[in-house]
Amino acid sequence: MDFSEVVAARYSCKKFDGQPVEPEKLDAILSAGRLAPTAKNNQEQRIYVIQSAEGLAAIDSLTPCRYGASTVLAVAFDSRHAFVYPGEKRNSGAEDASIVATHMMLAAANAGVDSCWINFFDPEKAAKALHLPEYEEVVMLLDLGYAAEGVTPLPPHSQRKDLSETVIYR
Repeated sequence: MDFSEVVAARYSCKKFDGQPVEPEKLDAILSAGRLAPTAKNNQEQRIYVIQSAEGLAAIDSLTPCRYGASTVLAVAFDSRHAFVYPGEKRNSGAEDASIVATHMMLAAANAGVDSCWINFFDPEKAAKALHLPEYEEVVMLLDLGYAAEGVTPLPPHSQRKDLSETVIYR
């Protein structure tokens, strides 16, 4: 698929059929995340692939937004290795993990795998439920799988503001 087609076709799937994602497709998705740029190329992302009944139950305890997905990627970062910006007030961990997640989300669409970016959860509770080290922060959860029969994008999916409302030239 052409990149512009991938971007246009991708939507947040809100109901999955529960079928597993094929290992080769999952590997391609994870590989796309590995290629994502990170500040200073620190590659501090940590991707947890959750597919077991126990792991998916843990996700269900954190959010109502799994929507029956067979696979959930918990995208986290290792705060010990994130680039700290001048001024020392923030680091690149969340943005780097978001770039990685975006690469994986678009790779999923390219592979014919549906997804939903989930941020409706408490990151601290997620880290505890997933037994992560204290220096790792969960940024988002990415549902992966196949849309249930008849599922289409929600009505607001195609509503976009005009570029003049979101882009400012100076």
